[in-house]
Amino acid sequence: MEIKEDQLINIHNFLPHREPMLMADYILELTKEKVVTSFEIKEDNVFVHNNEFVEAGLIENLAQTCSSILGQSFFENPEADTKVIGFITNIKKIELFGLPKTGDKIISKASLISQYENICNIFCETFNDDELLIRAEINLFIQEVKS
Repeated sequence: MEIKEDQLINIHNFLPHREPMLMADYILELTKEKVVTSFEIKEDNVFVHNNEFVEAGLIENLAQTCSSILGQSFFENPEADTKVIGFITNIKKIELFGLPKTGDKIISKASLISQYENICNIFCETFNDDELLIRAEINLFIQEVKS
């Protein structure tokens, strides 16, 4: 998948996460039902152990990718100081096939299965080149926090 620099969307505009817990770099594609993100695995990442990005990191990457679908409605205005809370409510099924290494750039794809208000059910997969690393069905909850 070849993405031009001017097509990349900074994920900071759609997620409240910041370093060291930000596990996605860019949104490559985003609609109301689908999202594709990229993430480069760096040596100093909190989820890197023995030069591998461990399972917990892959799950967090999937959750952040998935939450971009639901989160886009909260972050439509990047200048607004919107605060949200979100979390995984359920992982219905998860399959792990491999772990990426430092220096790898992974691509995660998520598709909305269903949504009821601020809760959604999403199917997601992460790839390193053409190799499927992880596949899951996740339920997420996200809402704005009123100050």
